[in-house]
Amino acid sequence: MTDMNTQVTDETAEPGSEEAARLRRLTAWRAAGRTLSRLPQDRTLGEQLAALAADAGTVTDPDLPADIYGDGVVGELERRVAGLLGTEAAVFFPTGTMAQQVALRCWAARTGNPVVALHPLAHPEVHENGALGAVSGLRTVHPTTDPRLPTADEVRDFPEPFGTLMLELPLRDAGFLLPTWEELEAVVAAARDRDAVVHFDGARLWECATHFGRGLPEIAALADSVYVSFYKSLGGISGAVLAGSASLVEEARLWRHRYGGQLFQQFPAAVAALAGLDRELPKLPSYAAHAKVVAGALAEGLAAGGAGWFRVHPEVPHTHQFQVWLPYDAEVLTEASVRQAEETGTVLFRRWFTPGAGAPGVAFTEVTVAEAGLEWSADDVRDAVAAFLERLTGTMDR
Repeated sequence: MTDMNTQVTDETAEPGSEEAARLRRLTAWRAAGRTLSRLPQDRTLGEQLAALAADAGTVTDPDLPADIYGDGVVGELERRVAGLLGTEAAVFFPTGTMAQQVALRCWAARTGNPVVALHPLAHPEVHENGALGAVSGLRTVHPTTDPRLPTADEVRDFPEPFGTLMLELPLRDAGFLLPTWEELEAVVAAARDRDAVVHFDGARLWECATHFGRGLPEIAALADSVYVSFYKSLGGISGAVLAGSASLVEEARLWRHRYGGQLFQQFPAAVAALAGLDRELPKLPSYAAHAKVVAGALAEGLAAGGAGWFRVHPEVPHTHQFQVWLPYDAEVLTEASVRQAEETGTVLFRRWFTPGAGAPGVAFTEVTVAEAGLEWSADDVRDAVAAFLERLTGTMDR
């Protein structure tokens, strides 16, 4: 099996191309001895297959027949998630996009209202190419455009009727933001007052429990339906579950078939998801707690290093993920980050991005603190910031 120091290569990648740049980043991240998180997609195919085979024997009986059209280990996963969330039933989907398309379509039919109220930074609005309208004939409205979830007053006073309120918890593109528990209860109550149903986009719901101070069943009980993902925080391969009442799940299974999501076999995704529930879910509170230490030390290091204007957002992370903003082009910041990984064996930041709107010359990155990051002290973070700023200056001087 390939070790972590092996360079990832692709003979078809043209020098200077985006593919060559991606492979360079991947090689640097894999070879680094220290990082805040190690992502499953950084591993080679052989490493992923070996991990899957090892996990299969710990989370299920590998001598059982493989799944066919959703039974076997897939059904086992559905029952496990329904139990964790405290819902009557759950249904597995190959993608979260499909799961939410189906959920919102079902609710539109049940309420008789095809309008979905959600945030303009929510996943369906930013990352799904207008699929709610193009595929399901739904229309979206925005109770707020502020970079946070809507308040109860904004939901209650919105001038247009809507059938479903969709809340993304946390709101990833606004900085992995969450309301307080009391604010969430009030928003849900405001939707109920308008006879609307509530759907949680819980792709990252698993790590919300620490912020809310509530268990997963109590959080899920606020909504009429909940979607959860397996690869974003749990290290799975792919896949999602839609959870809710038995009647909703039964209807969703029909639409899953119609949408092309009833795959013949999905045991790799199901096995990886079960492993993530066993291995990563219990650790998420420690990741969220340490993210606060990392974020504070990052801010101290950037201020001490003379970075100028910067933002660690939110200042105190709500989950184990948060954003860092700096006033440089994304390409410059990414180059400095890759050089730090190559030259020091430390990955502080990964890739940087240009925001969809805002002042030119500003970029942001997302920081994830997972098991590898628990080894970092505040001093380690500050030292890594100083090394990054040194390479940022060198990159700018080139």
